[in-house]
Amino acid sequence: MKKLISTLVVLALVAFVAFKAAVWWFADQDLRQARVALEARGVRERGTIHSSLAGQVSLHEASYQDFRLTQPLQVARLTVDAGSPLALMTALVDPRRLPATWEAKADGFRLGLDANMFRSWVASAENAAPALFAPPCGPDVRQRLSTGELLRLGISNISGDAVLRQRLSGLQLEINTDSTGSLEVDWPGARASLTEPQAVLESSASALTLTLRDGGILRTIAAFCSREMGLSADEWNARAGALFQQQLALTGYQASEQLLALYRRWLSEGGELTLVLDPASATYGVPVRSADGDDAALTVQYNGAVVPDVFLQPRVAEVIEPADNAAAAAGAAAQQSAAPGWRTRALADAGQWRGHQVRVTLRNGRMVEGRLDAVSERQLDVARPVDGGEVVYPLARSSVSGFEVWQRSSGTPAR
Repeated sequence: MKKLISTLVVLALVAFVAFKAAVWWFADQDLRQARVALEARGVRERGTIHSSLAGQVSLHEASYQDFRLTQPLQVARLTVDAGSPLALMTALVDPRRLPATWEAKADGFRLGLDANMFRSWVASAENAAPALFAPPCGPDVRQRLSTGELLRLGISNISGDAVLRQRLSGLQLEINTDSTGSLEVDWPGARASLTEPQAVLESSASALTLTLRDGGILRTIAAFCSREMGLSADEWNARAGALFQQQLALTGYQASEQLLALYRRWLSEGGELTLVLDPASATYGVPVRSADGDDAALTVQYNGAVVPDVFLQPRVAEVIEPADNAAAAAGAAAQQSAAPGWRTRALADAGQWRGHQVRVTLRNGRMVEGRLDAVSERQLDVARPVDGGEVVYPLARSSVSGFEVWQRSSGTPAR
């Protein structure tokens, strides 16, 4: 009897070690294939691999550096729970054979923020899209909220936890951050795939429910940006709403009064916003009403209360008489030449503006403002103050679409 028990114990230990070794080997092979698939877009560091008999495999201290970003995404622990050892081994051997229900959880993810999160060579102009959520935030009316402003607010990173749950009924996603709010998605009928992540967009014909909670950050941003622009809270909110309409007009639509009011309210006060969206729709399920259209409206709840009449309308172009347009342009040009402000200058003459305050517009739509520190044949070096010091950002000339110099008057540049 004792020999039988000893034999069973040895067999159990051998099976345990074999299971752990097999999980480690197959997980390592799958991650190697994932690294090859991602090598054109970024670099992945898998960290250490751990597993359990409960059907879980996890990566500790993993990270991913996207070539487009200046900061890596770090995860303290990334765990995939297949529900059972057999389901886990099946999925590792063939990632296309995921079980009907599984869960992926990222504990302690962290993305550090930089004054310029996107590298200067990223995203050509043809890929740029109107930024609907881009509140004004700076002395210049064209300056938008960016990671530089978040750094000045004391937000140096985005960190928290995330979980993706695949259920028989559909897909659920939760992202909870420490200081920038949370996001929840409930998508009935959707199925996620590890081998073809984009296939999830076509996996369900149902609409999804999106819930946003700002965690108080929007109030802070509204107060900061209005102070930066020298405006009252109401004046800044009105300007942010007008900018939202302008950006929306670039897509061929304009917001209904209720949609605009909801945007301004949420931007200045934050709270919980729940929307029912359709990813397959060109407007993500937001109804477009014509003058004689129906009464369709987006299903929206703000802090638990239903908001009616949220929809889009086709944009109606304004017709301006040529004579009036020319006169207005001449008047605006005269006023600009007399008042302090940004003056457009030729990029070829950038060398003569060394030491001056400049604003460089990149082909991806981003702006970099600071002191022009150096100029070469291939790049411009722009210095910006960060946390009491100064950081120099090299900007490739080929990625620059606009070059401006701040001048106190038509002939007096500012240093």
